[in-house]
Amino acid sequence: MKKFYEKWTGRAVNRDLFRDLLTLAAPALIYAALYLVWFTALEKHTFSHYSIIHTAVDDLIPFNEIFVIPYYAWFLYVVLAVAFFMFSFDVEDYYKCFFFLASGMTVFLVVSTLFPNMHYLRPAVFPRDNVFTSLVGIIYSHDTASNLWPSIHVYNSIGVMIAVHRSKRFGKAGKIVSDFIGISIILSTMFIKQHSVYDVITAFIMAIIFYIIYYHTSILESFCGRQEERVAVHYN
Repeated sequence: MKKFYEKWTGRAVNRDLFRDLLTLAAPALIYAALYLVWFTALEKHTFSHYSIIHTAVDDLIPFNEIFVIPYYAWFLYVVLAVAFFMFSFDVEDYYKCFFFLASGMTVFLVVSTLFPNMHYLRPAVFPRDNVFTSLVGIIYSHDTASNLWPSIHVYNSIGVMIAVHRSKRFGKAGKIVSDFIGISIILSTMFIKQHSVYDVITAFIMAIIFYIIYYHTSILESFCGRQEERVAVHYN
């Protein structure tokens, strides 16, 4: 494993490696902590007024508990993607992916704080009783039906799919697998009634905006260049 990693990254496994990994990981770890604190505060706070999110299309989408599998898979999908770019020392891919995700998540927190929102899409009684509905029930009990717009499950899935497609480390098969997982996660948000179609559409719009900013402008070029120089000092 050590030899494979050294060949894969061109770096020796030593103290410098761990220092550089910590340098790359620090922004993501700090942001994750801040995000969790803010999101938890939003979930516990009761606002005096909530905007109800609903579209006619939502009523046409049936509840299907099997989609709870990709919904849960989102957590691994996003974390593993960010970790992959970090541990592979693909600095530009890593930072573009991180800033893309963090920007959308921050917009979500601001929107949820200034424009509290919720929905009434969840079924009052599950149509079936099985392990999948039990898993959906766990989600419902730990995640309120508020603070939904735009959907971070959808937005981050789009971000990972974009990052994978832009990376040279993924071949056609890897990109297809990533797209399958990402699309399944997006569909899951509606089929287990966690999000409205409106949340999904606005997540796509936000993703397009930040995709243009981070992948079609030079806004991160100088920053990524400096970070690449920092870690390149310790390459084999």
